[in-house]
Amino acid sequence: MSAIPSPQVPTTAKRRVVQLGMLTFAMLVVMAAYAGVGLGINGQVPSGMLGYGLGLGGLVFAAYLVLARFAPWADPLLLPLVTLINGIGLVMIYRIEQAGQPGANATTQLMWTALGVVMFAVTLIVLRDHRILQRFTYTAGFAGLVLLAIPAILPSSLSEVQGAKIWIRIGGFSIQPGEFAKLALVVFFAGYLVAKKDVLSLAGRRLLFIDLPRGRDMGPILITWLLSLGVLVLEKDLGTSLLLFGAFIAMLYIATQRTSWVLIGLLLFVGGAYLAGQIFSHVEARFEGWLHADDNEIYNRTFGGSYQLMQGLFGIGSGGILGTGLGRGHPELIPLSFSDFIFPAVGEELGITGLMALLMVYMLIVERGLRTALGARDPFSKLLAGGLSFILAWQVFIIVGGVTRLIPLTGLVTPFMSAGGSALLANWMLIAMLVRMSDAARRPPPQAIQNEGETQVMRR
Repeated sequence: MSAIPSPQVPTTAKRRVVQLGMLTFAMLVVMAAYAGVGLGINGQVPSGMLGYGLGLGGLVFAAYLVLARFAPWADPLLLPLVTLINGIGLVMIYRIEQAGQPGANATTQLMWTALGVVMFAVTLIVLRDHRILQRFTYTAGFAGLVLLAIPAILPSSLSEVQGAKIWIRIGGFSIQPGEFAKLALVVFFAGYLVAKKDVLSLAGRRLLFIDLPRGRDMGPILITWLLSLGVLVLEKDLGTSLLLFGAFIAMLYIATQRTSWVLIGLLLFVGGAYLAGQIFSHVEARFEGWLHADDNEIYNRTFGGSYQLMQGLFGIGSGGILGTGLGRGHPELIPLSFSDFIFPAVGEELGITGLMALLMVYMLIVERGLRTALGARDPFSKLLAGGLSFILAWQVFIIVGGVTRLIPLTGLVTPFMSAGGSALLANWMLIAMLVRMSDAARRPPPQAIQNEGETQVMRR
């Protein structure tokens, strides 16, 4: 008698067909948006629509083939969701370019997208087993620190843009090493916390309803706090500082299930941010621009960012519920609407409805990442998948909170949408790592795979 495959084990062929269908749907949405921009501007479909569609479609199909070959059991939703977000970002950059804002270049962003897909493919091909990263825990930590430190020690002429020392600029080439540092540091956090979670879970004194950690175990969180303050002070980069410290606290909570670590982390960050705001003028300007954005004196300060913030809020307000329509708004009135403030530009033309749809797509990406963490079969994979999912969600919260005046502006960009190469490459690598871990978590036992193969042979 032949073995009957378990009904819980879907065939990889069926999974990939579903994924290809969702990719096709995502591309249709993107191309419809591209056509909508042209129709909104001059009543005609853009002349380069066919080339644009073939270029983006070819990149996505290449990514699909690599995923189907090297991670056949991976979550089928991740790649289509990222394709949709990246495609909408390209459409908005093209629209802003047509509006005449200097710096917006859709062709350049398409080239960066191509490099991002290449990095996605290379990561999947090279990283056959993500668990090997645990062997390089401290190497990853050292690499992350070096990448963070390089802009701080370089002369301002080679590293500073708009007050923040976060770049490496040589000739016409520029890169933001902190985007790659966050991946290395999440790998380090995961490996370190897996090794030390038993010690960090021990309780010390009880204060009210909280079991505080032992004093001797406070070292890691204090070191990470000092590191985040160092980034804030030396590089004037509030966004990366908040991102890294938040990621460590979240992963520490996942590892230990101790609420006290979260409370201590919040107190340390709020205290550190307040202290930095009292001592350093560039941090104080960020808070002034946030608290008094509509003050006439502060509104006219370019460094404070209030003008940019208020223009973004005006854009979202003018879009209303359904937006002005693609190609019918004025994103050129928002400074850096193709980069830091692409979210308000989308809000003007697609309205609150469009913004909510985009946030739902981001939420689905994060949910699939967290589902991967829950399904992982070893502690390192759980922490790594959880940490990568958190920094993506945390980054979206920080940038959306900043442009809507919920929190101070930080200088981070909207993942997969904003113009720029470093963030796009790093985020495509992040998705590749989640895909790899998803493949490992969803891959059935060898016996189930063998039974499936025997059944397919019999059907033929």
